[in-house]
Order: sequence, then structure tokens, then C-alpha cells
Amino acid sequence: MDSSQRVRAIMSLVQAVDTGSFAAAGRMLGVTSAAVSKNVAGLEKALGVRLMNRTTRTLKLTEEGEAFLRQARVALEALDAAVDAIAAQRAVPGGRVRISTSSAFGQDHVLPALPALLNRYPTLSVEVDFDDRIIDIVRDGYDIAVRGGTIPDSALVTRPVCRLNAVLVASPEYLARHGVPQTPEALQSHRLIARKFLSGQAASWSFKAEDGSITTLDPANRAMLTLSAPESLVRAACDGVGIAQVGVHLAWDHLLSGALKLILHDSHQPGTYEMVMQYPHRALMAPRVQATLKHLQEAFAADAKLHVRMNALDAYIA
Repeated sequence: MDSSQRVRAIMSLVQAVDTGSFAAAGRMLGVTSAAVSKNVAGLEKALGVRLMNRTTRTLKLTEEGEAFLRQARVALEALDAAVDAIAAQRAVPGGRVRISTSSAFGQDHVLPALPALLNRYPTLSVEVDFDDRIIDIVRDGYDIAVRGGTIPDSALVTRPVCRLNAVLVASPEYLARHGVPQTPEALQSHRLIARKFLSGQAASWSFKAEDGSITTLDPANRAMLTLSAPESLVRAACDGVGIAQVGVHLAWDHLLSGALKLILHDSHQPGTYEMVMQYPHRALMAPRVQATLKHLQEAFAADAKLHVRMNALDAYIA
């Protein structure tokens, strides 16, 4: 079986499985059902194994057929991507891109980057879901996910955006009423605002002692207020409710305006959180997704609030 016959045979097998019959596969491919059957039989003969069992009413893959089909789909997807890549050299990227991101980061950083992207590529359309739930990118049909936190290893391709350094903040009004805590132990007598993740777990606060040891405080045990949305913690701290641990990118504008001050900056540990872009791994990426990823990466790199150095925060200590 030469290469052209092999491709026709593989296409016949894939269409037969997807449509459920040789007749339907033939209609999709523009050939007769007998031709589809002959192609599949020729492929089985060349491979020396039976790929599917067929009756007058049903087609069912064998174990070898299941394994072969998985690899065949990967090969066909690579061929499609190769065609897209060549076409992209002559055409402007177009089509729909689906993005999943958290509410706070999406509103503050993803959304402002989109007008320039859409102006540059008029045939592109973008659908953004602002959702803090955990999603399955492939199952839920997203092209790109922009996520923050402790990123687990996965089969997805991950591009770093920035570190999400955390700081402790409170409003000047709160500190004037309750005093500025000078040690982590002093927090026990203060009004604390805790963050609760959707998993139900609360975010802990970590501190480094002079001897290098790390101590951890669970603010949920005695929190005055517990919230799930990170932007709501910033709002509550600005309103003088108490002390909160928030990301620098969320607090930055409020630090500049004087609405918030840093607490225990020298001993508080910023954590290991990060913001990343993730997408399914493919040998060649669709031009619409590639253009969107490149634009977002450039926009995030130029976003000053995402790259504030920790030593630049010294001017905002209470």
C-alpha cells in the first residue's frame, strides 16, 4: 500500500468510526460505501490485524483498532495544523478564540488587552469567561486559560506570565484606630480578613523569623471576615475592616493612592503563587490561537502592575 492509498484508507476508517457506517462515511468522503469498506480492508491487510468488527448494522473497533485510531487522529490533526500554518502566511488570523480566566485578573488585565488585539485582527472574535472555578480546558472547549495560584503539573503547555507576590495590607484609618502590628504574634489581637478558596481551603499567612525558620498563621481561625474573591479582600481592607493578604497587582493602585499600607513587610513571605497561560499541546497551533497568545503575552509583559519589584514596596510600609 503506497502513501496515498494509506491516507485514503485511514480517512475511511476515521469517518466510518465517526459516522457509524460505511455508507455515511462514503457520503462524507464522496465515494461509495463499497470503496470505504475496501479501503478499510486494505488497511487491515497491510497492518496484519483486524481493526474493526462489522455486522450489517454495527461497526465496533477491536482493541488494536482503538489504539490505531488514537494515533491516526494525532497524525490527521498534525496535517490539518500544517495546512493552517501555511495558510496563515497568506491570511490574517480569523475565527473565534475562547479564553477562560479568573474574574479579578480577567477584568483588570485580560480585558484591557483585547481592544488592540481585535483592532489588529478584524476577523478575529474572542469569547472570555470570567470564572474562578477549576475547568478542564480540553473538555470545556477553551483555547487558552489564564490562571493564577500554585500551578500543578499537567499535560498542558504552560507559559509564565508573572509571579503573584502576596503582601499584608490595611488602611491608614484602621491602623490609626488599632495600631500597627510589629510582629506576627501581634496579629492575634487584630481584626483579620481571610481568603477562602472555592475548594474550601483558606489561604495561610507565612512569616520568616530572624533565625530563618518559617511560621504559619491560619487567619480563618479568628477572621473578622472571610471572602472568596481576591478583589473583595482589597475592597474590605480599603474600607477599614481589617488586615488582609492580597496580591501586589491588586493592591498596587491603592498603595500608590495611599488607601492601603503594608504590614510586616520585612518578615511576611510573598508565597510561591504565579500567573500562567495554558493551552492544549499541539505540534502546530491554529493561527487564531497563536496570534492571541502572542498578543496577550506582550500585553502582560508591558503591564507594570504585574511586575512590581518587592524592594519597590518599601516606600509604602506603615
